[in-house]
Amino acid sequence: MSGAYRWALLALLGCAYYFHQADRALFGLLTEPIQNELGLTASQIGWINTALSWTIAVVTPIAGFVGNRLDRKWVITLSLFFWSLATVGMGFASSFLAVILLRSLATGGGESFYGPSSMAMLARHHEKTRSVAFSIHQAALYLGLMTCGLLAAWALGAFGSWRNVFIFFGACGMALAAVFVFVLKPDRPERKCAEAEGEKPSFKDSLKAYFLNRHALLASSGFVAIVFVNNSYLFWAPKYVVQKYSVGVAEAGKSVFLYHHLLAFAAILLGGVATDRFVRRMPRFRLFFQSAALVCGAPAIAALAFAPSYEAFLVASAAYGLFRGAFEVNTHASVFDVVPAAFRSSTVGYMLLMAFFVGGLFSGWAMGSLFDRFGMHGFEIGVLFMAASYLVAAALTLFSALTRKGAI
Repeated sequence: MSGAYRWALLALLGCAYYFHQADRALFGLLTEPIQNELGLTASQIGWINTALSWTIAVVTPIAGFVGNRLDRKWVITLSLFFWSLATVGMGFASSFLAVILLRSLATGGGESFYGPSSMAMLARHHEKTRSVAFSIHQAALYLGLMTCGLLAAWALGAFGSWRNVFIFFGACGMALAAVFVFVLKPDRPERKCAEAEGEKPSFKDSLKAYFLNRHALLASSGFVAIVFVNNSYLFWAPKYVVQKYSVGVAEAGKSVFLYHHLLAFAAILLGGVATDRFVRRMPRFRLFFQSAALVCGAPAIAALAFAPSYEAFLVASAAYGLFRGAFEVNTHASVFDVVPAAFRSSTVGYMLLMAFFVGGLFSGWAMGSLFDRFGMHGFEIGVLFMAASYLVAAALTLFSALTRKGAI
């Protein structure tokens, strides 16, 4: 493929990832009006989020295996179309069951097929610029989360209902899927080896490549913590600041995500350039960098629970975003360093399985139960567990760096 296409591919996937994350963030931004109109408890809201995470956890490994074997162009395109259609459907939900089916199962299931194939495509076309490409792709996530609050606030004012906001975002995603049909080129998976040209990776081999790989598991520990903390913040922070600091839903949607993701956006772009330079001389640089980011991020997260004012909360949120971005520069690259290229799609699937199963339980159901029992103080209790998870992951990541073979 030409050099121009690999950057065009990155731009197109960045657009898809924008809607991937913007659609997911909408529910957290609009929790208050959804909860009030449908008469849902905080625990029910928590179960909606847990069901979403568990759907992603269950379906993504299947999606990873599919990405190892089928043309990734069509896996990604159909994924984008399906989750966008489910987002449109959320505009017509009228009960707890309908929200579970549309938001958790349909949207989560559709989104699950995007990550494994998209990361494998980027890794294939950006061998020497992998950290930069992954950083730019991840920056699209931050851009989506930064601006979806602004767009949701605008759409809420323009269309007058949270339902129309979902319809608007879903329709945009479906239009982008139509563009993918004509612009993306076929991208068939790599074979296991040159000698076995006709052989495709088996499911058993993909399991061994990840779950029997100690360094892949250790390097994934930080991702598990990141997903738990990020989802908790995404699902509950807007509701928390509305209740504690008495700000409006539109204001919470704009500011709670804006400054956090703005700092993460800057950190991941700068970190991608730095990593690609240092890792050539220090093969384990990615892991040391990630461990340091987790250690520094823990107190920033803890500060969210003790912020005396809305402004102080936003400062702590921005600091947490800075170190989150520093970690996410190498979320996939550090694991791809220790798994064969033929298993990259399935590896992403297994990483998401672990992260969303564990993180989904605590960021959804557990946080919702804390809200029901302790009110806004339940979020503060949860925040301390979030900070502790960063420190545990930092220790495991550092252990992987110290025990991995190769020059430091």
